[in-house]
Amino acid sequence: MMVDTGDQGAWEGRWNHIRKFLERSGPFAHPDFEASTELLQFISNICEVLVIGAGGLGCELLKDLALSGFRKIHVVDMDTIDVSNLNRQFLFRPKDVGRPKADVAAEFINSRIPGCCVVPHFKKIQDFDERFYEQFHIIVCGLDSIVARRWINGMLLSLLNYEDGVLDESSIIPFVDGGTEGFKGNVKVILPGKSPCIDCNLYLYPPQINFPMCTIASMPRLPEHCVEYVRMLLWPKEKPFEDGVVLDGDDPEHIQWVYQKSLERAAEFSITGVTYRLTQGVVKRIIPAVASTNAVIAAACATEVFKMASRAYKYLNNYMYLNFADGLYTNTYDFERNKTCSACSQVPLDLKKFSSSSKLQDVLDYLTEDPSLQMKSPSIRAAVEGKMKTLYLQAVVSIEQMTRPNLSKTLGELGLTDGQELAVADVTTPQTMLFTLRFKQEGDLSCTD
Repeated sequence: MMVDTGDQGAWEGRWNHIRKFLERSGPFAHPDFEASTELLQFISNICEVLVIGAGGLGCELLKDLALSGFRKIHVVDMDTIDVSNLNRQFLFRPKDVGRPKADVAAEFINSRIPGCCVVPHFKKIQDFDERFYEQFHIIVCGLDSIVARRWINGMLLSLLNYEDGVLDESSIIPFVDGGTEGFKGNVKVILPGKSPCIDCNLYLYPPQINFPMCTIASMPRLPEHCVEYVRMLLWPKEKPFEDGVVLDGDDPEHIQWVYQKSLERAAEFSITGVTYRLTQGVVKRIIPAVASTNAVIAAACATEVFKMASRAYKYLNNYMYLNFADGLYTNTYDFERNKTCSACSQVPLDLKKFSSSSKLQDVLDYLTEDPSLQMKSPSIRAAVEGKMKTLYLQAVVSIEQMTRPNLSKTLGELGLTDGQELAVADVTTPQTMLFTLRFKQEGDLSCTD
């Protein structure tokens, strides 16, 4: 029976399960929790939540949040629906293939859960400015990209306000991050500026494994080696379709061609295990997704959002790990902030590896290969003779060509000195990061890390 409470889509007893958490205290309640009938109104009518990603995790998150009473939800996703998504991204149907994930997910939730208003955004997260992100009380991510995680991490750090070096806690937007890889998953609760950020524990995201070229070309041992041989060597050599066409992991004809050639390569070396699915996974760098893992991790993320919005219970401090691969294992960890984190330390980081005779290419390699930085395409600027100068920039082809000769020059030849400040921009963050060169003396082995 519908009850006229002024609450669209409400009926008698609809939120009784939520009220039990919000209208009474208990032994596990947060120290600041005050039971109140108004908390449900805050969650339903005031609290704005941003869900980033509408894939395997995102679909589960939207459903869990909407059924937990959250109504003012935005979802951002830049992808369209593929047939391969349908086995686990349960908000989508065959008729939706080709449509934006964000649009379809929002339509489904809004139609099935009365009173809920999910606003879709078929865009990249980089397409929005600070004003967009400032409107949300909590942000929760279900991403499959480390670069995107680091970018939103940097955006939330850029929104922090400091007065005389003291953080204004009202400028903090809590950030819940979920991730899955097959039968493994994790949840992180991040309070930007207070708790460890994504970059503080970047070692949790090891650099992508690439197979040695010599193994791929002459001594393949795994089915993945055969697929990589076709992807990296055979495709550009044979150009099976139009000249210059880039291999598209979402094009069935492209994948089928790579699959057949990989089978031939595997047969040549008596290697088994090459399948169409494996081929597509290697080409697209896909780790097989498991629906049950997505469901558990999304439920944990939604629970953390609920706890932070209501203060009903202590939220996770600050990392939870789940492993279904061998039985069931889960644990929580209290990670500490990295005082030298390039993203949240608030001070320029010292680069101690170099001398005046080091080349700019050495600096570039360090920025991309160091486990604590893992930049993708860094661009470097510095003040030389009183003027800001672009030493190397990758994003624009014409400027990259102009600045490429600088890579072979020494830091001394470029006019860089001990104590020089470098401004580094990268796709992993919307902020420009600052580093300070601290030259070591020739032959000095004390500053090599």
